[in-house]
Amino acid sequence: MANRVVLIPARGGSTRVPRKNFRDFLGRPAISRVIDTVSASGVVDEIVVSTDDAEIADTARAAGAAVPFVRPASLADAHTGARPVIQHAIAELGLDPDVRLGVFYATAVMLKPEDVVAAEKLLDPSTVDFVMTVAQFPAPIERALRIGVDDLVEVVDPANLSVRSQDLLPAYHDLGQMYWGTVEAWRTDTPVATARTRAFVMDSWRAVDIDTPEDWVRAERLFLADVDG
Repeated sequence: MANRVVLIPARGGSTRVPRKNFRDFLGRPAISRVIDTVSASGVVDEIVVSTDDAEIADTARAAGAAVPFVRPASLADAHTGARPVIQHAIAELGLDPDVRLGVFYATAVMLKPEDVVAAEKLLDPSTVDFVMTVAQFPAPIERALRIGVDDLVEVVDPANLSVRSQDLLPAYHDLGQMYWGTVEAWRTDTPVATARTRAFVMDSWRAVDIDTPEDWVRAERLFLADVDG
C-alpha cells in the first residue's frame, strides 16, 4: 500500500474565476502543472484527484493522476469546506491511519518539486499533526489600517504606531497551497492552523492565492519571471 499519497481537490465550479482548476495556465491546465510538480518530486507514491467534473477527471488522468471515484454533488458546492472532501476521499481510498496524505490545491502552480520534498520531510507524526505552507506578511499586521466612514483611514491598533517595526514579531498567513498530515490527523475535525502544525515558509513573492482574474495574471507573470531567472 502507498505510504505517501497526494490528494488534489478540484471541483468543476468556481465563482470568481470560472473553471479555474481547469483553466489554461501558460499553455497547460493549472491542475496538470500541479500534478507534474508532485510527480517530479519523487516522494509520492500516488496522486489522486477528487472531482465532480468529467473534463477535469480526463485531464488529471492524462497528466498521470488517478481518479478512482466521482465526488458527490453534495461535496462539490461553494459552501462545502475542505475537510469533508478530504475525509470522503480517505474513506473511498480505504487509507490506513499512518499513511502520509498531502493535500494540494489545483492552482498551486508556484510550488516546485523541491518544496514538496522539503515540506513532506517536516511531517514527524510523533511531534506534529500537520505541515502547512505559509508566507510572511509584507508589513507588520500590528500597524494595519482600515477604511472607515467617508473613506477615511483608521488605524486598527493605535498603540502599535509608536513601536519600532523591528520590535514586532513577524506574522505569517496560510498560502492555501500544500498541506501534509497523517490520515489519522485528517480524520479529526481540528483545523490545521490550530492543531500541532509546523510551518513550511515559502518566499513571499511566490505567495499567490488565485481567487480573481487579477491573481491569475499576477501568477503567470511571476512564474515566467522565475523561469527566465
